[in-house]
Amino acid sequence: MVEEHLDACIDAGLNIEGINAEVMKGQWEYQIFAKGAKNAGDQTWIARYLAERVGERYGVRINLHPKPVAGDWNGSGMHANFSNGLMRTCGEEKVFTAICDEFGKYITEHIAVYGADNDQRLTGKHETQSIDKFSYGVSDRGASIRIPISTVEGGWKGRLEDRRPASNADPYKVAAIIVKTVKSAKV
Repeated sequence: MVEEHLDACIDAGLNIEGINAEVMKGQWEYQIFAKGAKNAGDQTWIARYLAERVGERYGVRINLHPKPVAGDWNGSGMHANFSNGLMRTCGEEKVFTAICDEFGKYITEHIAVYGADNDQRLTGKHETQSIDKFSYGVSDRGASIRIPISTVEGGWKGRLEDRRPASNADPYKVAAIIVKTVKSAKV
């Protein structure tokens, strides 16, 4: 079913970059990469629709709840990887630090659009930061924002990953607040 969804996304012209199994039984992840907030949102919604349609053929219901089953394992997120021209070319750690620091000023505003019931996932356990706290770090899977090692090893050129959005979040709202926050950073 997962491979059929991948093929459907490819056939639809989506920029799907990969799939992988996750921690909980039956939990799968797929990565959509698209240039521009609207395009990323469009592609995410289409991929969700295709997952629903493929699931119908197998009698499987797609569940986007951030913690579909209570227990001692990870929930379901919609991690948002983002960059702009400056981030991809600057070569300066201080640019990334300034952007991350800016995100820390707007915890409530971000969480408000990062999906319903996200408090069940963002507990500070299972590779998450607590919903009411903010942190960032290099290769830190438990941080609110992870700075990929590839960004550091690439001479501080690359992207950031906001790990807080839930799997049920509206990708347009997530992208809008990320763009707003990055633009407000003093870099």
